Amino acid sequence: MLDVSDEVRAEIGEQEAERLLAGDSAPGTYDCTSCRTPGDTSKERTSTVLFVGDETAVLAFAHATCIPSQVVPVSEQQLQGAVQTFEGDEAAAAPAEANAEPRQAVLGITCGLVLVKDSICPALVIEPTGPIARPGQQDSSDEFLPILIEQGFLPVSDLAVPPSPNAGWSVLLAMGQLHAILQPGAAGAWWQAHQPLPVSDGWRVAVNKSNEVYVYAAPVGSIGQQPREDLLQSALARAAERGLLVGATMPLSGT
Repeated sequence: MLDVSDEVRAEIGEQEAERLLAGDSAPGTYDCTSCRTPGDTSKERTSTVLFVGDETAVLAFAHATCIPSQVVPVSEQQLQGAVQTFEGDEAAAAPAEANAEPRQAVLGITCGLVLVKDSICPALVIEPTGPIARPGQQDSSDEFLPILIEQGFLPVSDLAVPPSPNAGWSVLLAMGQLHAILQPGAAGAWWQAHQPLPVSDGWRVAVNKSNEVYVYAAPVGSIGQQPREDLLQSALARAAERGLLVGATMPLSGT
């Protein structure tokens, strides 16, 4: 019940593809690389997903209902760092320091289009559901922005200026759906969707043109759920004026 697409077959070779289809090298059970829940190749349709770096590649498995068999290009550094995530390491998949005790918070992500220098640009807006504490922190201060600044994000004071690049970070899009924000090093995914997050046709067109995404982040309560992109832009501008917005430009990984 294994699906091996023509592009995956071309990468791994005919012999390995046949071994997979015969069950010789396929796992019986796996953690879906998309939704993170268990799968079983003997009981349900399973997709082979090949993450390809500059020098190495990692073959992962996913429910066919979550994602089709495909090749996903990523940088070598991202691939080395994300191996644990792709193989089901939940600790690596958790946002770095963002889910730390004593306070639990979930990172909410909004996909939207923002106007920067008279151009419509694809953006991701990150806002936690609660204050973020560092491990062992005793006071009630929100450390979300300081943590991000330590990780290479920079304060944004003017939305008309593109945010600075954050070396080694990227946004993983596969088959037109958002899967993760990848960070450099061994931590792998800084944020990973529990299920692939659909994006609008306009967002997909814009990101395919630019091959980069503007990623903005603000503390809880700074942006909120905005029903329209003009309102989202206004909320971002207000957060920037108050010194509550950081950002980074990240290249696109995948398709």
